[in-house]
Amino acid sequence: MAASPRLLKSDSIADNMPEALRERRYLMKKCFARYLQQGRRLMKLHHLMDELEKSIDDQAERSQVLEGTLGYILCSTQEAAVIPPHIAFAVRPSPGYWEYVKVNANDLTVEGINATEYLKLKESVYDENWSKDDNALEVDFGALDYSTPRLTLSSSIGKGMNFVSKFLCSELWSQKEAAKPLVEHLLSLQHLDDKLMINETLNTSAKLQAALVVADVFVSSLPPETPFQNFELRFKEWGFEKGWGNTAARVRETMRSLSEVLQAPDPLNVETFFGRLPTVFNIVIFSVHGYFGQANVLGLPDTGGQVVYILDQVRAMEEELLIRIRNQGLNVKPQILVVTRLIPDAQGTKCNQELETIEGTKHSHILRVPFKTENGILRQWISRFDIYPYLERFTQASTSLDATTKILELMEGKPDLIIGNYTDGNLVASLMAKKLGVTLATIAHALEKTKYEDSDVSWKEKDPKYHFSCQFTADIIAMNSADFVITSTYQEIAGSKDRPGQYESHAAYTLPGLYRVVSGINVFDPKFNIAAPGADQTVYFPFTETQKRFTQFHPTIQELLYNDTDNDEHIGFLQDKKKPIIFSMARLDTVKNITGLTEWYGKNERLRNLVNLVIVAGFFDPSKSKDREEMAEIRKMHMLIQKYNLKGQFRWIAAQTDKYRNGELYRCIADTRGAFVQPALYEAFGLTVIEAMNCGLPTFATNQGGPAEIIIDGVSGFHIDPHNGDESSNKIANFFQKCKEEDEYWNTISGASLQRIYECYTWKIYANKVLNMGCMYTFWKLLNKDQKQAKQRYVDMFYNLEYRHLAKNVPIPIYEIPKPVPQITASTTKDKEVVRSLTSQARNFDKVTSSRNFGPVCVTLKLLMILLLLLLLSWTHFSTY
Repeated sequence: MAASPRLLKSDSIADNMPEALRERRYLMKKCFARYLQQGRRLMKLHHLMDELEKSIDDQAERSQVLEGTLGYILCSTQEAAVIPPHIAFAVRPSPGYWEYVKVNANDLTVEGINATEYLKLKESVYDENWSKDDNALEVDFGALDYSTPRLTLSSSIGKGMNFVSKFLCSELWSQKEAAKPLVEHLLSLQHLDDKLMINETLNTSAKLQAALVVADVFVSSLPPETPFQNFELRFKEWGFEKGWGNTAARVRETMRSLSEVLQAPDPLNVETFFGRLPTVFNIVIFSVHGYFGQANVLGLPDTGGQVVYILDQVRAMEEELLIRIRNQGLNVKPQILVVTRLIPDAQGTKCNQELETIEGTKHSHILRVPFKTENGILRQWISRFDIYPYLERFTQASTSLDATTKILELMEGKPDLIIGNYTDGNLVASLMAKKLGVTLATIAHALEKTKYEDSDVSWKEKDPKYHFSCQFTADIIAMNSADFVITSTYQEIAGSKDRPGQYESHAAYTLPGLYRVVSGINVFDPKFNIAAPGADQTVYFPFTETQKRFTQFHPTIQELLYNDTDNDEHIGFLQDKKKPIIFSMARLDTVKNITGLTEWYGKNERLRNLVNLVIVAGFFDPSKSKDREEMAEIRKMHMLIQKYNLKGQFRWIAAQTDKYRNGELYRCIADTRGAFVQPALYEAFGLTVIEAMNCGLPTFATNQGGPAEIIIDGVSGFHIDPHNGDESSNKIANFFQKCKEEDEYWNTISGASLQRIYECYTWKIYANKVLNMGCMYTFWKLLNKDQKQAKQRYVDMFYNLEYRHLAKNVPIPIYEIPKPVPQITASTTKDKEVVRSLTSQARNFDKVTSSRNFGPVCVTLKLLMILLLLLLLSWTHFSTY
């Protein structure tokens, strides 16, 4: 790859590329001619490099090209559209920054082009007629970003809160009336009918500052632990309401923080002050697809880490809310509702239960609302790819069954913050937030566009199976509706030096024949923030903490791992039970790449000699799955077991849903001095990586996505390349070989992984960050309300003209509605007398048997009485006629 470049004249690629081409004119004409040989096509970086290597035979000349300016430009290219005689390059010199240039391969002339021109050239590879259509729909969300300030450095991406704090400081310093919006915001704070912080007595900045001086002198004279209630009436006379704190000391701290914000603001103090404001009490979290529940759901279709993430998120946020409310001196019960789909055919889960308390919380619940069609309630699970026709009705149908109505009823008012999850949850969250005027946060978890290469330009091929046209449209709507975006890693937003981030890939893209997005989302927008989640540390804790371990699971875990007999829960066996185990647990779909790991293991004889492989994923029988991808992966797994003759070294365990047993399973793998492997083709974050590291299990994880930030390679774990199985399997083998040679090496990596978790990845850190965001961005939205309203109108237009039409074209499955079971009724006086008599006898029988332990006998007798009742009723009906 290229060395550090020295761009000439300016930092513009278009300005520097002509001179770089002239310096190597002969070689570049030869190379570019080779690029044109296959006609129209889309080339990725590795294609460009392969063709360059083939066209320049001399290694020294090739190195000179790659180490110069031209090499830097080519190595920064993400893709190139070949439209003879031109080649259009999409160059990404650093995360978030893109330039587009068009080169004539015949004379090597260079022309700088904009995103629209580049996308048209790219489209012509797939649909030339549409690329030339002047009336093709072009979407430009950036046209509405005319006044909101933006970050400028790639290194600042994801630090939105920090930027907003700095901007507010500069505004408060530079303008005399800059504090007016802050005073108005403080005046607007209330809970139900109770005013908070200040009342109309303090309706100007000058009045507020004067009152703060008086109040500070007063509370400074009180003992620090004096309850707020002791001086509440005096404060009310001065214009102050409750919410400043629960004690004199806390009130003084908050007031001094505000005084500093008004007089000499600094970013840290601004962030601290807004974090103390009583802004957020009630939160709604949307997670619509899959089976959302607390037990027996993990491993079911579309049901995995997102469910775990949200349940842990809720517990952490409720705990933080209770601490904040107590410190604010308020008597308020916070509420958190996780809103999901009610599934009547719940497959043995509680997903058919409307309201369910979340374990480990006092005030948080799961609210389930059914999907409705014209024919009634949809009873069965449906794939996340087929969910789009139901979402609007689910959210805002204005009936007793829609989510918005249910939420308002349960909360007795509007929530203070709405958080969406994944495409479907983000879309319904944006619809509800717009309707209620509530602050909106979104969490992508995984944007499908980055999972499937060229899924935008090839959407027509994939749409019948995945409905990407709906998904990508919903994603871009939610991104642009959000007041702030919560991400787990920098890579999720802006990727790495070599690879664009998930959000960054939505900056400019095209769906040929449908629409062209010339400005979708700007990763320099201060709405982007990083808040990494943790793992439940009551479940996932180090294997060395023997007193806490769930030893009751050890017999079943031993059976899971080592029983030699195949059954419905495990197949395959481990002949050498003394070997360390490499272990992976995930959904069985293409992106998670579990079959890829199995193949790496099968091919690597050295690795097979060192360790056993245990996989926890999916079903064994494809007919038991309803997910298309999972069925294909199940078949592939069986094929690999046969192809590489893995018997005796490989154990396949069906998906496990008990998180407590799973936590102990990680620790039991650690007992074998094994390792956890997460081989995903792309992973937005990597919750299982966090879980494994919490248990002290050395971890190998994909270098594509979040795990690359979680793990410091070679220190707290290891990065592996999911696209290079040989290299990855050898890296795992090298680790275990070194562990055999150095007794303490395994312990060193294990200890470093725990240290990394405690420093950066806990739920307490996460909850504090997210609630601070809710407080800060509620005010930020107020400051930018004119632009927010203008952009929302644009979003609404796109939703109504494009998304609704696409969603209507997604086929709605027709399920047979079960007929009601005929009820036996007593229609005559004689019937009624018989029923009354037998019912009375049954009750007497219950009283007798309940006081004695008759066991199965009483159950049998009771069933006989019920049968007798039915027979007598039948006889009475027959005798009547």
